Amino acid sequence: MAGPPSVFALRVAPPRMTRRLVGLGAVALVVLAWWLATSGLGSEDRWISPVILPSPGEVVRSLPSLWTERALLQSIAATLRRVLVGFGLAALVGVPLGIVAGSWRVVESAGAPLALFGRNLPVAALIPLTILWFGIDETQKVMFIFIACVPFVYGDTVSAVASVPERYIETAQTLGASSWQIVRKVLVALALPGIYTSLRHLFGLAFGYIMLAELINAQHGLGYLLMASQRRGMSEHIILILIIIGLLAYGIDRALFWFERGLFPHRPVEE
Repeated sequence: MAGPPSVFALRVAPPRMTRRLVGLGAVALVVLAWWLATSGLGSEDRWISPVILPSPGEVVRSLPSLWTERALLQSIAATLRRVLVGFGLAALVGVPLGIVAGSWRVVESAGAPLALFGRNLPVAALIPLTILWFGIDETQKVMFIFIACVPFVYGDTVSAVASVPERYIETAQTLGASSWQIVRKVLVALALPGIYTSLRHLFGLAFGYIMLAELINAQHGLGYLLMASQRRGMSEHIILILIIIGLLAYGIDRALFWFERGLFPHRPVEE
C-alpha cells in the first residue's frame, strides 16, 4: 500500500504548515546572509560597504528617524489613498465592461484590440500622458493608476465570465431564462469568485505602479520617500521603506484573502 506523497513529489502541494515553515526558513536564510555580509565594526571589516547595503541592525535603528522626522505614517496614508481611489475607479469601470464583453462576445471582439494595447503599453509611457491631461497634482496620480489598471481588470473579468461552463447557460435557457437573467443569475454569480481573485492579485500590481507615479511632484508617499532617500544617500531608509512596502502589500493581500474565504466558503482559494 502506497504511503502519503513526498513533499518533493512533482506538482504535489505540501501541507499548509510545511509551506509556512519552508517560507519562514527561506526568509531566515536571506536575513542571515544579509547579516553575515554586513557584519563588522568598520567599513573595512565588511564584505559589503554600508553605503551600498546597511546591516539589519542599522536598518532597524533608522526606523525612529523615518517615523518622526520624515512623516512615514502620512506617506503610507497618502499612498494607500491614491491606490484605493485609482484602483477602485478601475474596478468600477473595468468589471461591468468585462461582464458585458464576456457575455456578448461581439462586444468582446470590439474591445479586444484596445484591451491588448492597454495591457502591453509600457506603464512608464503613461507618466507624460497623464501629466499632459491631468497636471502634476493628486488627480494625475489617481488617473495614472486607473489608466494603468483598467485594461487588466477588464481582460481578467472577460476571462472569468467566458470560462463559465456552457452547460449552466444551456440549463438556464431550457428553463426559459432571458438573456439578462442568464447574465445576472448565472454568468455573474459563477464568475464572481474568479473576478474577486483577479482583483485581489491586481491590487498588488496597482500598489507597485503608484511608486512610479509618486516620483512626480509628490509631497508625501512611499515612492516620494524612496526618491528623497536616494538623493540624500540614506541607504538604510531605502531598505526600510522597501521592507515596509512589502509588509503592507502582504498584509493587504492577507486581508483580501480572508474576505475571499468568507465570501466564497465553498470555493477552494489558493494562498
